[in-house]
Amino acid sequence: MRVGARGLDTRRAARGATRPAVGVAALAAVTALLLTGCTSDPLAEQFREGSGKNYIAGDGSISEFDEGSRGEPVEFAGETADGDAFDSADTVGDVTVVNFWYAGCAPCRVEAPILEEVYEHYGEGEDGVSFVGVNVRDQAGNANAFEKTYGVDYPSILDVDDGDAQLAFAGDVPPAAVPTTIVLDKQGRVAARVLGQLEDASILRGLVDSLLEEN
Repeated sequence: MRVGARGLDTRRAARGATRPAVGVAALAAVTALLLTGCTSDPLAEQFREGSGKNYIAGDGSISEFDEGSRGEPVEFAGETADGDAFDSADTVGDVTVVNFWYAGCAPCRVEAPILEEVYEHYGEGEDGVSFVGVNVRDQAGNANAFEKTYGVDYPSILDVDDGDAQLAFAGDVPPAAVPTTIVLDKQGRVAARVLGQLEDASILRGLVDSLLEEN
C-alpha cells in the first residue's frame, strides 16, 4: 500500500519527536544511577535536596588520627576580623582548635556558644590550648557582628579573599562542609576533625585533653 506524501511526512515528524524524548529518558536513567551511587555521601545528598539552605554541612562525624598518620604540620596565617595578624607558628607547642565558619551558616550559630565554652574552660588560651576561627565568606563587619552576638572571644582569620588558610587544610576540610572543626597537636599536625556541627562541649574537650596528655 502506498503512503501519500502527507502521511509520510506525518510519520517522519512522529519519529523525529520520539528520538529526543528517548534521549532525555536515557539521560535521566543514567543520572539517577550515578546519584544512587552517591547516597552514602551526606554532602552529595544535601546538594541533591536543593533545600536552599545556602550551606552544605557535614554529618557530625568525628575522626581521630594517631601520631604516625598525622602528616606534616599545617602552616597558615592571615588577618583577623579585628585587623590583627595571626600566624600558626605562634601556636606551635599548644593544642590548637581551628573552626571553619561563616555568619550565614545556621549550624555555625548553634555551635558558637559551645566553642566559646571550651575556649573559656582552658583559660582563654592560657592552659596550652589555642583557638582560631577561619571565616570563609564574610568581611570584617559581618564577622565582628557575629562574634559580638554570640559572645565569641577568640580571633578569626578572614579567608574570603585569598582562601590561603582553606588551601593549607585542603583534603582535611571539604570545601563545602561548613562548619568543620580541626584540632592540631602540639606540633601543628591535624590530629582530629569534626565534620559538621559540634554537638557538645564534652566532645571537643575530650579531643583536646587527649592531645594535651601526649608528650
